Amino acid sequence: MAARARLADYLELTKPTITALIVTVAVGGYFVALAGPVNLRVLLLLIGLGAAASGGAAMLNHYLDRDLDERMRRTRGRPLPGGRIAPASHALAGGLLLSALGIAGAAFLLNPLTGLSILLGSVTYVVVYTMLLKRRSSWNIVIGGFAGSAPALAGSAAATGHWTAGALALALVVFLWTPPHFWSLAILLREDYAKIGLPMLPKMEDPNYSARVVVVSAALLLPATVLLLLTAPLLPAVAVALAVLVLLFVALTAPLWRGADRRWARAGFGFSGIYLLGVLLALVVNGWLAHPTLRLGF
Repeated sequence: MAARARLADYLELTKPTITALIVTVAVGGYFVALAGPVNLRVLLLLIGLGAAASGGAAMLNHYLDRDLDERMRRTRGRPLPGGRIAPASHALAGGLLLSALGIAGAAFLLNPLTGLSILLGSVTYVVVYTMLLKRRSSWNIVIGGFAGSAPALAGSAAATGHWTAGALALALVVFLWTPPHFWSLAILLREDYAKIGLPMLPKMEDPNYSARVVVVSAALLLPATVLLLLTAPLLPAVAVALAVLVLLFVALTAPLWRGADRRWARAGFGFSGIYLLGVLLALVVNGWLAHPTLRLGF
């Protein structure tokens, strides 16, 4: 039981939910860019190596933020501040090992551009977001959002060896999705963040202003979705699904223009995950229907 609990703690350090989303973005990028049969070997390597790199970056984030996590009510029960994994250097070593495995494996087993794409995402999340911006600037989420976009580029590189226009448009959608997704959550947790001095909203001292910025940032997904519709080869039903999803997301965030109402912040945050997952699954289905032939590639 103790070994199982310890394994569960290490698994928690990899942020499985976020890692699963990152991998799904990469798979979405793969299918958006795909021009021929699905190569099962390439797809499985993309999933496995992408998960390793994402899990490694998450472990490094846990290690670097362990002092903050100890001071926040929401995070003080995590494995490092909770003392369930000690010394903390175990998380550092595991994060470096998984990151190196994912990045180097992608570069050698897929192609260098795939490895570079994963590297850019990891560096953005660990160095730019966690180390440089998170504690200092309210731009942390905006700039750090590229970490979630990079997997779409990795998927495109794995599928074609280059970044396609459709994958770049998908990366833009994910990039613009990140601020309204996280800022909606930050409205709910504003007091917790303010207590330890983390600038996780556009204006920590003015939640109503921040709520209006959420609305504007969500609205930016409309032209980004149009760009995706114009650059990605989409079936009509898929194009309609993407349009409906973005309109619903914008509609659910729109009431925040009147103020930082926690009910609407919670609704916007809750639907934001459904929105992105719906977009990615629609793109995967679209790519699979457009290229139903499966090549093992082993």
